[in-house]
Amino acid sequence: MNDSNGKDPGGTFRVALRPGWWLDGDDADGGIPLKDVLALLAAIDATGNIAGAGRACGLSYRHAWGVLRRFEALFGVPLLVTHRRQGTELTPFAQRLLWANRRIEARLMPMLDSLASELQEELQRLLPEGKPHLRLHASHGFAVEALMQHMQGHAPGLELRYRTASEALAALDAGECDLAGFQVPLGEFEPSMLAHYRPWLHRDDHLLVHLAVRNTGLFVPAGNPKGIHGMADLARPDVRFVNRQTGSSTRLLIELMLRRLDIPVARVQGYENSEFTHMAVAAHIASGMADTGIGVETAAHRFGLDFVALARERYFFALRKDTIEQPAMRALLGVMRGSGYRDFIGQLVGYDASETGKIQTLKEAFG
Repeated sequence: MNDSNGKDPGGTFRVALRPGWWLDGDDADGGIPLKDVLALLAAIDATGNIAGAGRACGLSYRHAWGVLRRFEALFGVPLLVTHRRQGTELTPFAQRLLWANRRIEARLMPMLDSLASELQEELQRLLPEGKPHLRLHASHGFAVEALMQHMQGHAPGLELRYRTASEALAALDAGECDLAGFQVPLGEFEPSMLAHYRPWLHRDDHLLVHLAVRNTGLFVPAGNPKGIHGMADLARPDVRFVNRQTGSSTRLLIELMLRRLDIPVARVQGYENSEFTHMAVAAHIASGMADTGIGVETAAHRFGLDFVALARERYFFALRKDTIEQPAMRALLGVMRGSGYRDFIGQLVGYDASETGKIQTLKEAFG
């Protein structure tokens, strides 16, 4: 892993962690990084030719070929297939390499972002001008990720931990964070999901901030080759499923939907195979390792997958009532209600930002 520093508009450093690949070898001092060849392969996949890929990566045509030839020699297999007058495409090995990298990034980036946020806050507390930051615990999602980006440069800032909704709400109840993210499906499964959260949500103590409404459903390869149209298809022997991790709200929703159809989880091929983010589920399916999985529509769109809608979910931040007037909380709400953030959320495929930043009691939100 590499860590890098930058400056945000507020003049404080920012810590970032990124996944990296190296090829180990007896003659390699510290290993051979794959960063350049992976970027080049991704660009070739997008542009269909080496010249355009080289320009996208800031490399000359000759240098780009040099990178490719070097790694073809290291792997012992070709990476490209060139068709006369039809451009260049990746070999199956290169395609698998590129998809493996996309899966790794989708799986690791939320964890690395959370660790980077934790490290940054630890270091900033040691600075003379260091101020306490708001602590947000939430499951990974596009609206949460965007909020962290829009909070850059705003004092006092936001410290993030990616946790399941249950873990986040338990942390709020224990005073270990200031905001806890959780999602609730609209409709018939809302009461069961609220019952699951009830030990940590208290009407007398908590308020809710509405983040967004999002579409959740099945991801399937483009064209839906296996004709997967609903949860009942998960019981088919020819359908391979990839789940979300134990304890996640999405996994609980999956269990509720299967229970309604009287489908035992043992009948779902791949039920115990899990990923930690919507993007990781999408990458898993796009790389051919599964036929379907469940997540938010944005992730399906970004990986070129088809989407079968199953539910609309409201995503909230819970907070203690006595913190709502704190300057730090008002600053956060100002960002959430600002046009920049709301417009960004509104353009995410499958997201609705019409009530972003709205304050509600639990009774107002759920009756």
